[in-house]
Amino acid sequence: MTALPQSDPQLAREGERPWRWVILGLILAGTVINYVDRQTVSVLAPQLQADLHLSNFQYAKLTTWFLLSYTSVMWLWGAVVDRIGNRRGMALVVGWWSIAEMAHALARGVASLSVARAALGLGESGHWPGALRTLAMWFAERQRAWAIGIANVGAALGSAISPPLIVWMQLRYGWKMVFLTTGLMGVAWLTAWLTLYPKNAVAKNAAAVSAAPHEPEKPPVPWSVLLRSREVWGIVLARFFGDPIWWLYLNWLPLYLSKARGFSLKEIGLSAWVPYVAAGCGCFIGGWLSGRLIEHGWSVNRARKTAIAIGTLCMPAGIAAAYAQSPYVALAFISVTLFGFQFWVSNVQVLPSDYLPVGVVGAVSGLSGCSAALGAMIFNFSTGWIVDNFSYTPVLVTAGLLAPLATVSLFLLAGRVRPLAV
Repeated sequence: MTALPQSDPQLAREGERPWRWVILGLILAGTVINYVDRQTVSVLAPQLQADLHLSNFQYAKLTTWFLLSYTSVMWLWGAVVDRIGNRRGMALVVGWWSIAEMAHALARGVASLSVARAALGLGESGHWPGALRTLAMWFAERQRAWAIGIANVGAALGSAISPPLIVWMQLRYGWKMVFLTTGLMGVAWLTAWLTLYPKNAVAKNAAAVSAAPHEPEKPPVPWSVLLRSREVWGIVLARFFGDPIWWLYLNWLPLYLSKARGFSLKEIGLSAWVPYVAAGCGCFIGGWLSGRLIEHGWSVNRARKTAIAIGTLCMPAGIAAAYAQSPYVALAFISVTLFGFQFWVSNVQVLPSDYLPVGVVGAVSGLSGCSAALGAMIFNFSTGWIVDNFSYTPVLVTAGLLAPLATVSLFLLAGRVRPLAV
Protein backbone atom coordinates (compact mmCIF):
# COMPACT_ATOMS: atom_id res chain seq x y z
CA MET A 1 0.00 0.00 0.00
CA THR A 2 1.34 3.44 -0.87
CA ALA A 3 1.88 5.60 2.21
CA LEU A 4 0.10 8.95 2.21
CA PRO A 5 1.91 11.74 4.12
CA GLN A 6 -0.04 12.88 7.14
CA SER A 7 1.34 16.38 6.81
CA ASP A 8 -0.34 17.08 3.46
CA PRO A 9 -3.70 18.80 4.26
CA GLN A 10 -5.04 18.17 0.76
CA LEU A 11 -4.60 14.41 1.18
CA ALA A 12 -6.16 14.57 4.63
CA ARG A 13 -9.21 16.31 3.15
CA GLU A 14 -9.42 13.64 0.39
CA GLY A 15 -9.26 10.94 3.05
CA GLU A 16 -12.31 12.37 4.76
CA ARG A 17 -14.43 12.23 1.63
CA PRO A 18 -17.11 9.52 1.73
CA TRP A 19 -16.28 8.27 -1.77
CA ARG A 20 -15.52 4.81 -0.41
CA TRP A 21 -19.28 4.35 0.04
CA VAL A 22 -19.76 4.94 -3.68
CA ILE A 23 -17.13 2.26 -4.37
CA LEU A 24 -18.84 -0.11 -1.93
CA GLY A 25 -22.17 0.54 -3.68
CA LEU A 26 -20.62 -0.31 -7.04
CA ILE A 27 -19.09 -3.52 -5.67
CA LEU A 28 -22.46 -4.44 -4.14
CA ALA A 29 -24.24 -3.85 -7.47
CA GLY A 30 -21.58 -5.80 -9.36
CA THR A 31 -22.00 -8.73 -6.98
CA VAL A 32 -25.77 -8.72 -7.52
CA ILE A 33 -25.29 -8.89 -11.29
CA ASN A 34 -22.60 -11.56 -10.92
CA TYR A 35 -24.99 -13.84 -9.08
CA VAL A 36 -27.99 -13.13 -11.30
CA ASP A 37 -25.87 -14.13 -14.30
CA ARG A 38 -24.63 -17.36 -12.79
CA GLN A 39 -28.12 -18.27 -11.52
CA THR A 40 -29.80 -18.21 -14.92
CA VAL A 41 -29.06 -21.85 -15.74
CA SER A 42 -29.89 -23.18 -12.27
CA VAL A 43 -33.25 -21.37 -12.12
CA LEU A 44 -34.07 -22.56 -15.64
CA ALA A 45 -32.80 -26.08 -14.87
CA PRO A 46 -36.23 -27.78 -14.68
CA GLN A 47 -37.13 -26.28 -18.07
CA LEU A 48 -33.73 -27.10 -19.57
CA GLN A 49 -33.94 -30.68 -18.31
CA ALA A 50 -37.30 -31.09 -19.98
CA ASP A 51 -36.31 -29.40 -23.26
CA LEU A 52 -32.88 -31.04 -23.60
CA HIS A 53 -33.74 -34.36 -21.89
CA LEU A 54 -30.97 -34.02 -19.32
CA SER A 55 -30.40 -36.40 -16.41
CA ASN A 56 -29.20 -34.99 -13.09
CA PHE A 57 -25.70 -36.23 -13.89
CA GLN A 58 -25.74 -34.46 -17.26
CA TYR A 59 -26.93 -31.27 -15.59
CA ALA A 60 -24.10 -31.67 -13.08
CA LYS A 61 -21.62 -31.88 -15.96
CA LEU A 62 -23.09 -28.72 -17.49
CA THR A 63 -22.66 -26.74 -14.27
CA THR A 64 -19.24 -28.29 -13.70
CA TRP A 65 -17.96 -26.60 -16.89
CA PHE A 66 -18.64 -23.28 -15.18
CA LEU A 67 -16.90 -24.39 -12.00
CA LEU A 68 -13.94 -25.87 -13.86
CA SER A 69 -13.16 -22.64 -15.69
CA TYR A 70 -14.01 -20.62 -12.57
CA THR A 71 -11.50 -22.66 -10.59
CA SER A 72 -8.72 -22.71 -13.13
CA VAL A 73 -8.10 -18.97 -13.42
CA MET A 74 -9.27 -17.34 -10.18
CA TRP A 75 -5.74 -17.36 -8.77
CA LEU A 76 -4.57 -15.69 -11.99
CA TRP A 77 -7.23 -12.98 -11.81
CA GLY A 78 -5.99 -12.09 -8.33
CA ALA A 79 -2.48 -11.54 -9.66
CA VAL A 80 -3.82 -9.59 -12.67
CA VAL A 81 -5.80 -7.18 -10.49
CA ASP A 82 -2.80 -6.76 -8.18
CA ARG A 83 -0.77 -5.81 -11.27
CA ILE A 84 -3.13 -3.54 -13.25
CA GLY A 85 -5.14 -2.06 -10.37
CA ASN A 86 -8.72 -2.09 -9.21
CA ARG A 87 -10.24 0.18 -11.84
CA ARG A 88 -8.95 -1.58 -14.94
CA GLY A 89 -9.03 -5.03 -13.36
CA MET A 90 -12.71 -4.92 -12.42
CA ALA A 91 -13.62 -3.40 -15.80
CA LEU A 92 -11.90 -6.29 -17.58
CA VAL A 93 -13.59 -8.89 -15.39
CA VAL A 94 -17.14 -7.56 -15.74
CA GLY A 95 -16.81 -6.83 -19.46
CA TRP A 96 -15.68 -10.41 -20.08
CA TRP A 97 -18.45 -12.12 -18.14
CA SER A 98 -21.18 -9.85 -19.56
CA ILE A 99 -20.26 -10.81 -23.12
CA ALA A 100 -20.17 -14.49 -22.10
CA GLU A 101 -23.61 -14.20 -20.49
CA MET A 102 -25.14 -12.78 -23.66
CA ALA A 103 -23.44 -15.54 -25.69
CA HIS A 104 -25.70 -18.08 -23.92
CA ALA A 105 -28.51 -16.81 -26.14
CA LEU A 106 -26.68 -18.28 -29.15
CA ALA A 107 -26.59 -21.80 -27.67
CA ARG A 108 -28.20 -24.52 -29.78
CA GLY A 109 -27.63 -27.52 -27.54
CA VAL A 110 -25.75 -28.91 -24.55
CA ALA A 111 -22.31 -28.51 -26.17
CA SER A 112 -22.67 -24.83 -27.07
CA LEU A 113 -24.35 -24.10 -23.74
CA SER A 114 -21.40 -25.75 -21.98
CA VAL A 115 -18.96 -23.54 -23.90
CA ALA A 116 -20.88 -20.44 -22.86
CA ARG A 117 -20.93 -21.60 -19.24
CA ALA A 118 -17.17 -22.14 -19.31
CA ALA A 119 -16.62 -18.65 -20.75
CA LEU A 120 -18.87 -17.18 -18.05
CA GLY A 121 -16.86 -18.96 -15.37
CA LEU A 122 -13.60 -17.56 -16.75
CA GLY A 123 -14.91 -14.02 -16.35
CA GLU A 124 -16.88 -14.36 -13.12
CA SER A 125 -13.92 -15.92 -11.29
CA GLY A 126 -12.23 -12.52 -11.28
CA HIS A 127 -14.98 -10.76 -9.36
CA TRP A 128 -14.08 -11.69 -5.79
CA PRO A 129 -10.29 -11.23 -6.05
CA GLY A 130 -10.91 -7.79 -7.53
CA ALA A 131 -13.71 -6.87 -5.14
CA LEU A 132 -11.83 -7.98 -2.02
CA ARG A 133 -8.69 -6.14 -3.06
CA THR A 134 -10.72 -3.00 -3.76
CA LEU A 135 -12.44 -3.09 -0.37
CA ALA A 136 -9.17 -3.84 1.43
CA MET A 137 -7.73 -0.65 -0.10
CA TRP A 138 -10.70 1.60 0.60
CA PHE A 139 -11.72 0.46 4.11
CA ALA A 140 -9.91 0.40 7.44
CA GLU A 141 -9.41 -2.85 9.37
CA ARG A 142 -12.30 -2.24 11.78
CA GLN A 143 -14.69 -1.60 8.84
CA ARG A 144 -13.35 -4.20 6.42
CA ALA A 145 -15.38 -7.26 7.46
CA TRP A 146 -18.53 -5.14 7.50
CA ALA A 147 -17.75 -3.80 4.01
CA ILE A 148 -17.14 -7.32 2.74
CA GLY A 149 -20.36 -8.39 4.44
CA ILE A 150 -22.21 -5.67 2.53
CA ALA A 151 -20.59 -6.88 -0.71
CA ASN A 152 -21.69 -10.42 0.15
CA VAL A 153 -25.24 -9.15 0.56
CA GLY A 154 -25.03 -8.76 -3.20
CA ALA A 155 -24.46 -12.50 -3.55
CA ALA A 156 -27.56 -13.20 -1.51
CA LEU A 157 -29.60 -10.43 -3.10
CA GLY A 158 -28.66 -11.53 -6.61
CA SER A 159 -29.55 -15.11 -5.73
CA ALA A 160 -32.82 -13.97 -4.14
CA ILE A 161 -34.08 -11.88 -7.04
CA SER A 162 -32.98 -14.43 -9.65
CA PRO A 163 -35.83 -16.96 -9.24
CA PRO A 164 -38.76 -14.51 -9.59
CA LEU A 165 -36.97 -12.34 -12.18
CA ILE A 166 -35.71 -15.17 -14.38
CA VAL A 167 -38.93 -17.19 -14.17
CA TRP A 168 -40.95 -14.07 -15.09
CA MET A 169 -38.72 -13.33 -18.09
CA GLN A 170 -38.73 -16.97 -19.17
CA LEU A 171 -42.51 -17.24 -19.08
CA ARG A 172 -42.99 -13.89 -20.83
CA TYR A 173 -40.11 -13.63 -23.33
CA GLY A 174 -38.30 -16.98 -23.46
CA TRP A 175 -34.88 -18.09 -22.24
CA LYS A 176 -32.82 -16.32 -24.91
CA MET A 177 -34.05 -12.92 -23.76
CA VAL A 178 -33.16 -13.87 -20.18
CA PHE A 179 -29.48 -14.21 -21.11
CA LEU A 180 -29.42 -11.08 -23.25
CA THR A 181 -31.03 -8.94 -20.57
CA THR A 182 -28.86 -10.16 -17.70
CA GLY A 183 -25.74 -9.67 -19.85
CA LEU A 184 -26.72 -6.07 -20.59
CA MET A 185 -26.99 -5.43 -16.84
CA GLY A 186 -23.23 -6.00 -16.66
CA VAL A 187 -22.62 -3.56 -19.51
CA ALA A 188 -24.57 -0.90 -17.61
CA TRP A 189 -22.49 -1.57 -14.47
CA LEU A 190 -19.27 -1.32 -16.48
CA THR A 191 -20.26 2.14 -17.69
CA ALA A 192 -20.96 3.30 -14.13
CA TRP A 193 -17.68 1.83 -12.83
CA LEU A 194 -15.50 3.54 -15.43
CA THR A 195 -17.35 6.81 -14.84
CA LEU A 196 -17.24 6.82 -11.03
CA TYR A 197 -14.07 4.98 -10.00
CA PRO A 198 -11.33 7.61 -9.51
CA LYS A 199 -8.37 7.59 -11.88
CA ASN A 200 -5.96 9.59 -9.73
CA ALA A 201 -3.90 7.98 -6.99
CA VAL A 202 -5.01 10.42 -4.27
CA ALA A 203 -8.69 9.56 -4.58
CA LYS A 204 -7.97 5.87 -5.12
CA ASN A 205 -6.21 5.70 -1.77
CA ALA A 206 -8.70 7.89 0.06
CA ALA A 207 -9.45 5.33 2.74
CA ALA A 208 -5.77 4.52 3.18
CA VAL A 209 -5.34 7.79 5.08
CA SER A 210 -7.49 6.49 7.90
CA ALA A 211 -6.75 2.80 7.40
CA ALA A 212 -2.96 2.76 7.50
CA PRO A 213 -1.47 6.23 6.93
CA HIS A 214 2.02 5.36 8.10
CA GLU A 215 2.45 1.93 6.54
CA PRO A 216 5.49 2.02 4.22
CA GLU A 217 5.31 0.68 0.71
CA LYS A 218 6.50 -2.93 0.60
CA PRO A 219 7.81 -5.01 -2.27
CA PRO A 220 5.53 -7.81 -3.54
CA VAL A 221 5.55 -10.94 -1.41
CA PRO A 222 6.83 -13.89 -3.48
CA TRP A 223 4.52 -16.85 -4.07
CA SER A 224 7.16 -19.09 -2.52
CA VAL A 225 6.73 -17.22 0.77
CA LEU A 226 2.91 -17.21 0.59
CA LEU A 227 2.72 -20.93 -0.13
CA ARG A 228 4.87 -21.73 2.90
CA SER A 229 2.47 -19.87 5.17
CA ARG A 230 0.24 -22.00 7.40
CA GLU A 231 -2.16 -19.08 7.60
CA VAL A 232 -2.63 -19.01 3.84
CA TRP A 233 -3.24 -22.77 3.76
CA GLY A 234 -5.70 -22.49 6.64
CA ILE A 235 -7.78 -20.02 4.62
CA VAL A 236 -7.44 -22.14 1.46
CA LEU A 237 -8.62 -25.35 3.18
CA ALA A 238 -11.46 -23.57 4.97
CA ARG A 239 -12.81 -22.34 1.65
CA PHE A 240 -12.29 -25.80 0.05
CA PHE A 241 -14.48 -27.49 2.66
CA GLY A 242 -16.92 -24.66 3.38
CA ASP A 243 -17.86 -23.17 0.01
CA PRO A 244 -19.42 -26.36 -1.45
CA ILE A 245 -22.30 -25.73 0.97
CA TRP A 246 -23.15 -22.46 -0.77
CA TRP A 247 -22.65 -23.83 -4.27
CA LEU A 248 -24.85 -26.85 -3.53
CA TYR A 249 -27.88 -24.67 -2.95
CA LEU A 250 -26.89 -22.16 -5.62
CA ASN A 251 -26.81 -24.86 -8.33
CA TRP A 252 -29.34 -27.38 -7.04
CA LEU A 253 -32.04 -25.62 -4.97
CA PRO A 254 -34.48 -25.12 -7.89
CA LEU A 255 -34.07 -28.76 -8.97
CA TYR A 256 -34.37 -29.97 -5.37
CA LEU A 257 -37.62 -28.06 -4.95
CA SER A 258 -38.88 -29.37 -8.30
CA LYS A 259 -37.88 -33.05 -8.06
CA ALA A 260 -37.81 -33.76 -4.31
CA ARG A 261 -40.53 -31.37 -3.15
CA GLY A 262 -42.84 -31.25 -6.19
CA PHE A 263 -42.72 -27.49 -6.87
CA SER A 264 -43.73 -26.11 -10.27
CA LEU A 265 -41.53 -23.53 -12.03
CA LYS A 266 -43.92 -20.80 -10.88
CA GLU A 267 -43.77 -22.05 -7.26
CA ILE A 268 -39.97 -22.07 -7.46
CA GLY A 269 -40.05 -18.45 -8.58
CA LEU A 270 -42.31 -17.57 -5.66
CA SER A 271 -40.36 -19.37 -2.91
CA ALA A 272 -36.72 -20.08 -3.86
CA TRP A 273 -35.72 -16.51 -2.98
CA VAL A 274 -36.38 -16.97 0.75
CA PRO A 275 -33.11 -18.75 1.71
CA TYR A 276 -31.11 -16.08 -0.10
CA VAL A 277 -32.78 -13.28 1.83
CA ALA A 278 -31.67 -15.12 4.96
CA ALA A 279 -28.19 -15.35 3.44
CA GLY A 280 -28.20 -11.60 2.90
CA CYS A 281 -28.99 -11.08 6.57
CA GLY A 282 -26.06 -13.35 7.41
CA CYS A 283 -23.73 -11.26 5.22
CA PHE A 284 -24.73 -8.03 6.87
CA ILE A 285 -24.87 -9.21 10.47
CA GLY A 286 -21.74 -11.37 10.24
CA GLY A 287 -19.62 -8.57 8.81
CA TRP A 288 -21.12 -6.00 11.19
CA LEU A 289 -20.61 -8.14 14.30
CA SER A 290 -16.86 -8.65 14.08
CA GLY A 291 -16.29 -4.97 13.27
CA ARG A 292 -18.51 -3.94 16.17
CA LEU A 293 -16.62 -6.22 18.54
CA ILE A 294 -13.31 -4.71 17.41
CA GLU A 295 -14.69 -1.22 18.06
CA HIS A 296 -15.58 -2.36 21.60
CA GLY A 297 -12.01 -3.37 22.33
CA TRP A 298 -11.96 -7.02 21.23
CA SER A 299 -8.84 -8.18 19.45
CA VAL A 300 -9.15 -8.87 15.72
CA ASN A 301 -8.37 -12.52 16.48
CA ARG A 302 -11.16 -12.91 19.04
CA ALA A 303 -13.72 -10.94 17.02
CA ARG A 304 -13.17 -12.79 13.74
CA LYS A 305 -13.12 -16.23 15.35
CA THR A 306 -16.27 -15.57 17.37
CA ALA A 307 -18.17 -14.59 14.23
CA ILE A 308 -16.79 -17.58 12.30
CA ALA A 309 -17.84 -19.94 15.10
CA ILE A 310 -21.41 -18.55 15.16
CA GLY A 311 -21.75 -19.10 11.41
CA THR A 312 -20.39 -22.63 11.75
CA LEU A 313 -23.04 -23.56 14.29
CA CYS A 314 -25.83 -22.55 11.90
CA MET A 315 -24.73 -24.42 8.77
CA PRO A 316 -25.53 -28.02 9.84
CA ALA A 317 -29.25 -27.07 9.78
CA GLY A 318 -29.23 -28.45 6.24
CA ILE A 319 -29.17 -31.94 7.76
CA ALA A 320 -32.57 -31.26 9.34
CA ALA A 321 -33.86 -30.04 5.97
CA ALA A 322 -33.16 -33.46 4.48
CA TYR A 323 -35.57 -35.12 6.93
CA ALA A 324 -38.26 -32.43 7.18
CA GLN A 325 -41.72 -33.60 6.14
CA SER A 326 -42.96 -30.20 5.02
CA PRO A 327 -41.21 -28.53 2.06
CA TYR A 328 -41.63 -25.17 3.77
CA VAL A 329 -39.98 -26.42 6.96
CA ALA A 330 -37.16 -27.72 4.76
CA LEU A 331 -36.87 -24.25 3.20
CA ALA A 332 -36.66 -22.75 6.68
CA PHE A 333 -33.76 -25.04 7.62
CA ILE A 334 -32.03 -24.28 4.32
CA SER A 335 -32.48 -20.60 5.12
CA VAL A 336 -30.68 -21.07 8.45
CA THR A 337 -27.89 -22.89 6.61
CA LEU A 338 -27.35 -20.11 4.09
CA PHE A 339 -27.61 -17.44 6.80
CA GLY A 340 -24.83 -19.28 8.63
CA PHE A 341 -22.70 -19.69 5.53
CA GLN A 342 -22.72 -16.00 4.64
CA PHE A 343 -22.16 -15.06 8.29
CA TRP A 344 -19.12 -17.37 8.20
CA VAL A 345 -17.68 -16.47 4.80
CA SER A 346 -17.93 -12.70 5.33
CA ASN A 347 -15.35 -13.11 8.07
CA VAL A 348 -13.23 -15.78 6.39
CA GLN A 349 -12.89 -13.63 3.25
CA VAL A 350 -11.46 -10.73 5.22
CA LEU A 351 -8.65 -12.83 6.74
CA PRO A 352 -6.15 -12.32 3.87
CA SER A 353 -6.22 -8.57 4.56
CA ASP A 354 -5.89 -9.21 8.31
CA TYR A 355 -2.77 -11.31 7.80
CA LEU A 356 -1.11 -9.78 4.73
CA PRO A 357 -0.34 -6.45 2.97
CA VAL A 358 -2.95 -5.09 0.57
CA GLY A 359 -0.60 -5.71 -2.37
CA VAL A 360 -1.06 -9.48 -2.13
CA VAL A 361 -4.68 -9.62 -0.95
CA GLY A 362 -5.89 -10.12 -4.52
CA ALA A 363 -3.51 -13.03 -5.09
CA VAL A 364 -4.33 -14.82 -1.82
CA SER A 365 -8.07 -14.16 -2.24
CA GLY A 366 -7.79 -15.61 -5.74
CA LEU A 367 -5.98 -18.69 -4.45
CA SER A 368 -8.55 -19.30 -1.71
CA GLY A 369 -11.38 -18.67 -4.17
CA CYS A 370 -9.81 -21.18 -6.53
CA SER A 371 -9.74 -23.72 -3.71
CA ALA A 372 -13.38 -22.92 -2.91
CA ALA A 373 -14.43 -23.49 -6.51
CA LEU A 374 -12.43 -26.73 -6.70
CA GLY A 375 -14.22 -28.08 -3.63
CA ALA A 376 -17.55 -26.96 -5.09
CA MET A 377 -16.76 -28.59 -8.43
CA ILE A 378 -15.98 -31.95 -6.81
CA PHE A 379 -19.09 -31.78 -4.64
CA ASN A 380 -21.29 -30.60 -7.51
CA PHE A 381 -20.16 -33.42 -9.80
CA SER A 382 -20.75 -35.97 -7.04
CA THR A 383 -24.21 -34.54 -6.36
CA GLY A 384 -25.46 -35.39 -9.85
CA TRP A 385 -24.43 -39.04 -9.56
CA ILE A 386 -25.72 -39.42 -5.99
CA VAL A 387 -29.12 -37.88 -6.78
CA ASP A 388 -29.54 -40.07 -9.89
CA ASN A 389 -28.71 -43.22 -7.94
CA PHE A 390 -29.99 -42.44 -4.45
CA SER A 391 -31.59 -39.16 -3.33
CA TYR A 392 -30.82 -35.68 -2.08
CA THR A 393 -30.61 -36.84 1.54
CA PRO A 394 -26.95 -38.02 1.54
CA VAL A 395 -25.96 -34.81 -0.21
CA LEU A 396 -27.63 -32.52 2.34
CA VAL A 397 -26.23 -34.52 5.27
CA THR A 398 -22.69 -34.42 3.88
CA ALA A 399 -22.94 -30.67 3.25
CA GLY A 400 -23.98 -30.15 6.87
CA LEU A 401 -20.89 -31.99 8.10
CA LEU A 402 -18.51 -29.93 5.95
CA ALA A 403 -19.04 -26.75 8.00
CA PRO A 404 -17.29 -27.86 11.22
CA LEU A 405 -14.55 -29.51 9.15
CA ALA A 406 -13.88 -26.19 7.40
CA THR A 407 -13.68 -24.19 10.62
CA VAL A 408 -11.52 -26.72 12.47
CA SER A 409 -9.09 -26.71 9.54
CA LEU A 410 -8.96 -22.92 9.62
CA PHE A 411 -8.41 -22.59 13.36
CA LEU A 412 -5.78 -25.33 13.56
CA LEU A 413 -3.69 -24.11 10.63
CA ALA A 414 -4.14 -20.34 10.67
CA GLY A 415 -3.75 -19.86 14.39
CA ARG A 416 -3.97 -16.36 15.82
CA VAL A 417 -5.25 -13.62 13.51
CA ARG A 418 -2.57 -10.92 13.32
CA PRO A 419 -0.42 -9.18 10.68
CA LEU A 420 2.37 -11.46 9.49
CA ALA A 421 5.97 -10.38 9.07
CA VAL A 422 6.43 -11.07 5.34
